[in-house]
Amino acid sequence: MKKQCIAMLLAGGRGTRLKKLTDHLAKPAVPFGGKYRIVDFTLSNCRNSGIDTVGVLTQYQPHVLQNYIGDGKEWDLNRRDGGLSILPPYQCDTEERWYEGTAHAIYQNTPFIEQYDPENVLIISGDHIYKMDYDLMLKQHIETGADATISVTEVPWEEASRFGIMNTEASSNRISEFEEKPEDPKSNLASMGVYIFKWKTLKAYLEKEENNQDSCKDFGKDIIPAMLHDNLKLHAYKFKGYWKDVGTIDSFWEANMDLLEKESNIFLKDKDWNVYTVEQSHPPVYLDDASTVKHSLVSEACEIYGTVENSVIFQDVTIGKGAVIKDSVLLPGAVIGENAVIERAVVASNVKIDAYSVIKSKTPYDAIALIGEDVVNDKKHHELSRVI
Repeated sequence: MKKQCIAMLLAGGRGTRLKKLTDHLAKPAVPFGGKYRIVDFTLSNCRNSGIDTVGVLTQYQPHVLQNYIGDGKEWDLNRRDGGLSILPPYQCDTEERWYEGTAHAIYQNTPFIEQYDPENVLIISGDHIYKMDYDLMLKQHIETGADATISVTEVPWEEASRFGIMNTEASSNRISEFEEKPEDPKSNLASMGVYIFKWKTLKAYLEKEENNQDSCKDFGKDIIPAMLHDNLKLHAYKFKGYWKDVGTIDSFWEANMDLLEKESNIFLKDKDWNVYTVEQSHPPVYLDDASTVKHSLVSEACEIYGTVENSVIFQDVTIGKGAVIKDSVLLPGAVIGENAVIERAVVASNVKIDAYSVIKSKTPYDAIALIGEDVVNDKKHHELSRVI
């Protein structure tokens, strides 16, 4: 059946900058916000936007992610006509090939796309935190007759050099130039990694890059610059809501901390725009009479005997008597021993912290500590001690 638009969700990245959090997980499967996983946001966006056909491209450590997503039931994507499909790399006629880049991953799945004969293809990543109506972006794409529409968001000027920046014509949203992490940016419109392409146009460029030995087979490095070089019609779609790339430990911590403030809590805004997840049956939280919890999010099945302040606590976490948790994110199954002190840190899933341990940044300006399998990243910036 012909579709106006289908989605291809890139979910195969390792996310090396998340260090221990992605040793055994693909980045989109990393827990977020007390009860969710990062991929929940893009899948929920698809459901809420009326996108009923989604291909999920997996590669690195795919098993947990694939088992979690299943048939897409939680996102109303378990359908016969379209629905959700897991798309791992596969053996070609002549050789077995891994996905070599974002564009190559889409090229490898040309047969999957072609069976729906779509007018347009939405390319999204499974590793960002945001609520977005893709249908509004698609309407602009169709109305402008663009060959490609790229979603952008304004970032602080001092941070613009960290992103791919789109420069647009003053009189319109037409993109005139793309700069990858420019030292001296001309614009603060950062690419969100959300693209809508006319499928026939995109297919031609994918085939061209596949035959280019020097190509990185990447949308940002190859496809978009090539389209601009050929003077195709590329437009920017300006997104005004909350958006966070959680690609580093610091940004992952910041995005979780944003949930503790009403102004930046993504769940308190657009309450009709639900974020769906795989629900599990957990017992209620237990708070001991000696416990104190202030300005925090605490998920189900937790046992808290100590003090929690300004923190996000995931399900099935145990915090011992006398322990103090401040400005931290504790992932599922973490166990904090009695009288331990954890400040400005991310504790990975199922990690056990010994009693009387002290883990915190030396100053508020140091990097966030990551505690995973008894390892603290960047130890020179953190205190790691045991008080006897």
